[in-house]
Parts: sequence; C-alpha cells; structure tokens
Amino acid sequence: MTYTNNFRHADDIITHLNGIVPGLADPLLRAKYVGFVAVAAVTVYELALKEIFIQFGQKKHKVLGAYVQSQFDRINGRIRIEIIKGTYAGSFGGNYKDRFKKHLDKTTEKHLRSVGRDISSSYENLITWRNDFAHGGKINTTATYQEATQAYEDGKDVLECLAKAMTK
Repeated sequence: MTYTNNFRHADDIITHLNGIVPGLADPLLRAKYVGFVAVAAVTVYELALKEIFIQFGQKKHKVLGAYVQSQFDRINGRIRIEIIKGTYAGSFGGNYKDRFKKHLDKTTEKHLRSVGRDISSSYENLITWRNDFAHGGKINTTATYQEATQAYEDGKDVLECLAKAMTK
C-alpha cells in the first residue's frame, strides 16, 4: 500500500463535511468541526508517516522493516516536523534528515510563492488544533473550517517531502 492511501479516510470525511459545514448557522458548531477535521487529519498523517518509514525499512532489508514497524507502533501522535527530522529521519543517518529538510524547504518556498501559505506552519497548526481539541476539549475560535481543510491539504505536502527523502 502506498502512504497516500491513508489520506482517503480524512478526504472522505472532509468531502462529506463540505456539504454540511458552510450551511451551519451556529459558529460554535462550525468551530467544533475544525477540531474534528484536525483529529481526522492528524490521524491519517500519523498512518502515512508510519507507512513511509515501514516501506523504507522493508525496501532496505526484511529485518530492518520488521524493526521499523515495531518501533512505529508506538509513536502515539509524535509527528511534529522537528521530531520527524531529528528522531525519525535522523535515525537513518544525517543524509535522510538533510534530504527531508531540503525537500521541505524547497516545497515550502514554492507553496509560499504560489498560494501564500507555509506548509510547515499549516501542518504544525493542525497538530496543535488536534491536541487542543482531543486532549484539552478546547474549541478553536480563531481558525475557520476552510483554513483547517486547507491546512490539511498543505500538510499532505509535508509528508510528500518525507516520502521523497526516504526513497533513495
């Protein structure tokens, strides 16, 4: 399975919610959907990240693949960019960490020029919104539903940068 297949779950939820949320009159309920989107997004990000590293390990060696799979069963939402760079990609050597940073910087710059959003910030914001909503019961009153769904799409690019970095 390719890591992008993991996105289908959140994509389906967002497609469904796109027909509901814009018509909601209650701003508090719309804000709760931001949290719901963030939970779905971070869940599929975590699954995709695991898939990227497990496939990497399996391609290198059968034993490494089994080891990586056992290690990534325990990441429990620890998927911030600095953790990906330093702990996960960095564990396989500085070249993978550097490659991820290079791809991320290049894609971020291109995305900033084309649509005016920083994919790293979008990705990190979703994780923050998810943690606030899921662990603190906090409802985000500053981000809109549209911003959350855009952040989700931007965050996919972060994982694409990781996948590119881990395929050599």
